Order: sequence, then structure tokens, then C-alpha cells
Amino acid sequence: MTNWVSLRVNITLYRKYRPQNFEEIAGQEHIVKAIRNSLRENKLSHAYLFTGPRGVGKTTIARLIAKGVNCLKNGISDNPCGECDNCREIASGISMDMIEIDAASNRGIDEIRELKEKINYQPVNGNKKIYIIDEVHMLTKEAFNALLKTLEEPPSHVIFILATTEVDKIPDTVISRCQRYDFLPLNMKDIVEMLKMVGEKENITMDQESFELIYRKSEGSARDSFSIFEQVISNFSGEEVTIEKTQMALGVIPEKLLNDFLVIVMEGSKESGINFVDKLWEEGVLIENFLKDFSYFLKENLKKENSIGIDRTLSLISIIYFVLNEFRYEEDKRLLGYVMVNEIFKMNNPSFEEKRVVETKSEPVVVAKPASDLEEVKPVIKEKVDLSDVNIGVINSKWQDFKEELKKEGIMLSAFLTDTNPVELEEDTLILGLPNWQSFHKEKIENKENKLKIEKVLNNIYGVKLKIETRLLGEQPKNESDEFINKVIDFFDAEIIEKK
Repeated sequence: MTNWVSLRVNITLYRKYRPQNFEEIAGQEHIVKAIRNSLRENKLSHAYLFTGPRGVGKTTIARLIAKGVNCLKNGISDNPCGECDNCREIASGISMDMIEIDAASNRGIDEIRELKEKINYQPVNGNKKIYIIDEVHMLTKEAFNALLKTLEEPPSHVIFILATTEVDKIPDTVISRCQRYDFLPLNMKDIVEMLKMVGEKENITMDQESFELIYRKSEGSARDSFSIFEQVISNFSGEEVTIEKTQMALGVIPEKLLNDFLVIVMEGSKESGINFVDKLWEEGVLIENFLKDFSYFLKENLKKENSIGIDRTLSLISIIYFVLNEFRYEEDKRLLGYVMVNEIFKMNNPSFEEKRVVETKSEPVVVAKPASDLEEVKPVIKEKVDLSDVNIGVINSKWQDFKEELKKEGIMLSAFLTDTNPVELEEDTLILGLPNWQSFHKEKIENKENKLKIEKVLNNIYGVKLKIETRLLGEQPKNESDEFINKVIDFFDAEIIEKK
């Protein structure tokens, strides 16, 4: 009975406070402004593509567009009344002129053919028929081809709004026929203000730390923040909600456990790390949640005297989030922990230069001979590398194979070459081009140990000994900071101080 009531509250609150006009939208200011201008000037596109993470307002704004073109009181407007029959039906999801399709369940060509047959029907009560296709990336290749023809020449009374969380799976031919808007995760300020407003209206008292923890767990998703918020308050009905209660309700990883793992990372062995991951799994701890909480713990640890340092902290956090992204579809989540442990202990190992110094045997001292006794000095002839069968075209054709093989040398090393492409081949030297703003990646690639690893893999893939050089290409975008630096600044609540 309790679970049923909890679910009911969840649905009611989410729907109750869903934005009903553009002023109530949290975040996405750039999109809201553009859409409102289009409605105000009656210059709407026939097809839109909304991309971005789940729960950030894609479907909500799609519904507001439907209201904006079909409002009976205000006509085509960026300020629909919300009171007429059309506005109320659209808000309730029962409008005959707004058709929502879940592509995950209706992904075949037959469903798209049925849609094509029906789009010729005129709107029942409004000016336009709005087709909202959610998770459009789930459509089959055949279904996309069928949809493409419709997108090219749709009836004048139809507007398509395609929504997806995985835009990379959408064919370019479809993207090119839509007006694209990229939705961003909401920031902490927007989500905290939204939840505080709901809390006040529902007579719920919650401390600031709890709101911030909910934001962290939601990862910038408004819908997820509602769900998490309701999960917390359902455990403490009528009580003041503190950070301790919120942590208990959300199963936040205890700090002692996080500290124990940090000790293993810094002082333990790879075997200890693997055993720790296995113990987490056996105790029912979600590995993904543990890794995310551990990264936040590392950030907070920087403020303490026993901090492991910013460079090491950033390296650990980078490993964690790379692993989380790379293995997000892996069913056995223990593997995330295993890979992370492996990469961390690779990082902890002595550098290649240190190993080489240790392993190098002492050579006998050679006493120099007088000039008169010197033998005839023969010129050193540089070994010529046969590149007759290798050119830049061949390099490019196997470049993806090279990247896959490089992952065996280390995931982090592979990550540094993600946006790197062959530019030209100068004798036995391959020039690699990077975007201008990736100077950090350039530095890591040119590290002596990393260069040797890259050149070894190049030799294996192409069958010739190649050296590498890196170049930064293109102009740095104006008024745009390095994405990596932006993430670091945001993560540490830092700021850039210019030297005078």
C-alpha cells in the first residue's frame, strides 16, 4: 500500500508543477528565446530536432509549441492562454491535434507509413497538427528513410518535433531537414530554486545541503530531481528534512567507505582494489553510484590538509568519468570497477623513464684515444624507412583500427587522441592535428612514455616504423573556453585569474 501511495505522489507532483507557459521553463534560455520569437513572428519551421539529456524540457517545450500554434483565445502566440479547450487538452495530453509517439515502442516502417497516411488529415480544432516523436533515434533504418520523405515535403498544417537523447544515432539526412536545438543539463541554481518553490507550496521544509545533494544525484535533469525529491520527502512526511535524512533516504555512500577506497588507491595493491569492488557488489552497492560519490569525495578532499593534490585528484576524476561513459551500456557493472582499478594503478606505477633508469645496466667506461690513434670515422647512415606502401590515405583508412588497438595501452591515453586526426606524412613522421583548444591533450600525447606507446601501436597497425608530431589546428573560438577547463572550473567552483 505504501509503495502505491508513493508512486501516486510522484506522478501527481511531477505533473502538477510541469511548466504550463514559457515563463515557467527552468534554464534553456537560448532555446526559449528562439522559439518564442518564431511564434511571435509566425515563422515556425516545419520540423524541429530537440537533442539533449533526459528530463531537461524537450517534451515540455514541444507541448508549449503545440499550445502556441493552437490557442483558441490568443491565436498563434508565444503566450498561450492555458485556459481554452485546446490549451487544456494539450496540457492533459488528450488533444486530437497533438500526437505523441514513442519511437522505442513504434520504431518500424509500418508505424511510419501509418503516420504518413494520417498527416494529410486537417487539424480537428487548431491551426496545426503537432507530431512529437520521442526517442526518435530508436527508429529503424527503413523507418528513417520513410520519415525522410515526409520531412522533405510535409503538409503545411503539420509540424514535426523529433526528440532524442542520442543525436549521434540520427542520420545526417534527417538532421539536415530539421531546425536543431541542443538542450543542456540544468544548473544547480535553476533546480534548487524550482524545488524550493515546490517545497514552499507543499509545506515541505528542507535544508540547502539536501537540495544540493538532490541536484548532484539528478545530474541536471529536472524530471529526475522531482523524482529524487519525492523519494526523500516520502520517507519523512511532515518532518523537517536535513542532509542526514536525505543521505539516508538516497543511500549515499558512507564517507568511511570512500576514505577506505582512497587509502587503497594511494597505498594498496591492484588485488586489494579488485577485492574492494567485489565487496561492494556483494553488499548491494551500485558501482556507478559509488564511483560518482567517490569523485565528489575527491573534490571535497581537496579542501582538507591531507589532500592528495589537484593534479592527482583531476587524474582520478578523469579516469572515473571516462570509465563511466565508456562502459555505460555494460550489464555487469562490476567491470566498471575493475577497469577503473586497472587504470588507477597504471597511473600509480613509476613512469617509463624511472623504470628504464632502474633496469639499465651500467656500461663499461670507454677511455678516449688520442686524435692520432683514432680510426677513420665513418659517417652514420640513418636507416631509411620504406614507406612505398604507406601514404596519408592508407593512414586514414586504418585510423579507427589504430584507435581501437591503442585502448589496450590505456584508456586515458586513447582518450587524449579522441579528436586527433592524421594531417600529413613527412618522410617517416606522421603529423597529428588537434583542435586549437586541446593544448592539454597535445602535452599529454607528447609525453615521452606516451609517444613510445603510440609509435609502437602505429608500427603494429601499419607495418612501418613511424614517428609522431602534433600540431594544434584552427583558430580558437572567440568567447569560448576550453571545454575541459570549463568543467574543471565548474567542478571546483573556481575562477580564472589573469596575470597582469
